[in-house]
Formats: sequence, C-alpha cells, structure tokens
Amino acid sequence: MLKGKHILVGISGSIAAYKSAFLVRLLIKAGAEVQVVMTESACEFITPLTLSTLSKKPVYTSFYKTDNGEWNNHVDLALWADYMLIAPASANTMAKMAGGICDNLLMAVYLSAKCPVLFAPAMDLDMYRHPATRDNIDRLLSFGNKQIAPGNGELASGLWGEGRMAEPEEIIAFLEQEIAQHASLAGRKILITAGPTYESIDPVRFIGNHSSGRMGYLLAEECAARGAEVQLVSGPTHLSVNHPRIHLSRVQSAGEMYERAVALFEQTDIAIMSAAVADYTPVHAEKEKIKKKEPTLVLELQKTKDIAAELGRIKKASQILVGFALETEHELANAQAKLESKNADLVVLNSLKDEGAGFGGDTNKITILSKHEAPVTFPLKSKKEVAKDIIDQLSNLIRS
Repeated sequence: MLKGKHILVGISGSIAAYKSAFLVRLLIKAGAEVQVVMTESACEFITPLTLSTLSKKPVYTSFYKTDNGEWNNHVDLALWADYMLIAPASANTMAKMAGGICDNLLMAVYLSAKCPVLFAPAMDLDMYRHPATRDNIDRLLSFGNKQIAPGNGELASGLWGEGRMAEPEEIIAFLEQEIAQHASLAGRKILITAGPTYESIDPVRFIGNHSSGRMGYLLAEECAARGAEVQLVSGPTHLSVNHPRIHLSRVQSAGEMYERAVALFEQTDIAIMSAAVADYTPVHAEKEKIKKKEPTLVLELQKTKDIAAELGRIKKASQILVGFALETEHELANAQAKLESKNADLVVLNSLKDEGAGFGGDTNKITILSKHEAPVTFPLKSKKEVAKDIIDQLSNLIRS
C-alpha cells in the first residue's frame, strides 16, 4: 500500500521524536518516498542529520536556507505529499494546528496541505487529558484530520497512563488502512494516452503540436495513487514516471499510438484518452531530407485513425471511456458531439479561450460532460488538482 506514496513526516518537540527515526525507516522500507519537516524544538530531541540519512532527502527545519538565503517553499512541500503524518504531535503543535497559528515551517506546510493529514499525539497524561487539549483534538477531527490515538504505558515523567505516542508499527498499520479506504480504483486496469504525436515528413521534420503530456502523466500518477494498474501510452515528451503501478510505453506517431492502445484495450477497465493525437499525417514520408529548392512545398495529408472512436466502437458495457476535447469555438456543442460520436462516458473539455488553460502551462480549466448529468465546470487550478477532479468524477461514475 505504501509503495510509491509521497509521505510528508512532520516532527514536533517531544521526547517521542526518537520513535520518528524508526517510523521513517519503516516507511522507506515499505517503498514510500519520505520528506521530513521538523520544528526547531524537535531538533533538540533528534538531529536532522539522522532523519536525512534515513529518508535520503534533506530535512527542512525553517523557512529559509541559511547557506544561500533562499526560502523553503511550503506550498510545494504540501502539494508534493499524498499524506501528511505529524508524529509526534505535541500539545503545543496541536494547539497551533487547531488555531491556525503559522509561526514555523511545519505549520505553514500543514495549513497548505490538501492531502489527508494524520497526527499522533505524544505528551504526559495530564496534558493529554486537559480540556484544552481535548478541545484541540476535537477541532482537528472536525477539520477531517485523523488521530492515531496514543497508547497507555510508562511516560517520560514516570507516570503511567495515556499519552505515549503510538509505536511506529502501529502508525504504519493505521496509515495503510487509511490508504486502503481511499483506494477507490484498487484492482482497476486503466489505459491512459498522453502527449503529442509526431508525424514524419522526412527524417528530420514532422507535424506535431504543443502538448507537453503533463496532464496525462498526472492522471496516471493520480490513478496509481488510488490503487489502479496503469498502462501509460505516451507520445514524445521529456516527462518520465517512477511508480511501480505505472507501465510506460513510448510511441512516436498516431499510428503507433493507435496500435498500442487498441492492443491494450481488451484487458482495460477504463481508458482515458488525454493525448493530443494528430488528425492528419503525410501520405508519404520522404526517406531523405527535403532540400529547400522551391519557393513553396505542397504536402498531401491523410486522416489518422481515430483512437477514441475505435475504442468507443469496440468497448464492452463494463468498460468506461473518457475522452478529451480541446476547442477554440462552440466549445460545449463540440464536446457534446464528441461525447456521442465517440461513445464516451465522460468528455473533459478545455477551451484555449480560457486564460491559463491548454498546452504547456502548469494550470488548466476544465468542464466535464457525461451522458446523464449536467456539465460540471471547475475553476482554474493546477494540473495536479485538475487530475484529482477528473478522477473524482470518474470514481463517482463507477459508484453510480
């Protein structure tokens, strides 16, 4: 369950911070990527060097990098994480979380986090039982945060009772159970096409488009994070993947993408056609470079095979097909027509008229059309958030 997951471990000032070293080691052993953020007081209990060695990543402790004056981007850290795990969560840190107090990097990351947040309290018996602490915990739970309850045992004060941070093995088990509950696509086989296609004119020239492939790659990562096995068929792009449940096939032309997608589709539960496939390809690709001799050059083009239409034609009742429509005019009408002509279950509409949407950038603005529901329009968001919105709509369709 943890393999390939991005886990952000927050450590606050508590004697239980020594357990965080074992926790990070277990997370890494389970295949997770771990990024540690510590409060300054946490550094008095365990060194960043220890946790950096175990996590194989630099440990962040402040807003600024003291060696060169650069800032540590708390937003990027928060968006990177699939899960945020604060262990130990001291009484002081929980009070700040509950009150929205942002006086250290860990709190800035917490307040920026869009992923699920889990916290493991650690403190003495009377501190844990104090009404203020109980109110703070209730408030955190009302935010949707999940508490990994402390255990009973001998405390640092010498008292015996509730307040010991859960053992690292218990925290891992809790996290795995949480992931399993959110694995809405567990066991599903998903085909995703991404990127542009290049249609050769001669050995050095081609017809293509400005697609970066980023949207398709983010969709693949989101599906894999929710438990799916993903076959990603990608046109030419500089992007790469590093997830055990994403299997990447690289192709060049529309014809190659068509052959690969059709071959994979029979064993697919869901197909997401996010690639920007060329509509036309040269009738003849020259074997040698075309020399610049004449003032004009005429290329004869022919239609490429329509991948989405073919999958829509052969798909079974149990299969789901998601298409994409990039439009410049009559956007909704054209997307609705594609929904029907491709026999798609969902169509994701982009309009190049929307500022910040379309090829190349880090943001997108979409409308999702389905056969039986009114179109749903989303505001401009990062492409990572857009991927989550698309897969949320897909998951709703599966459940309906």
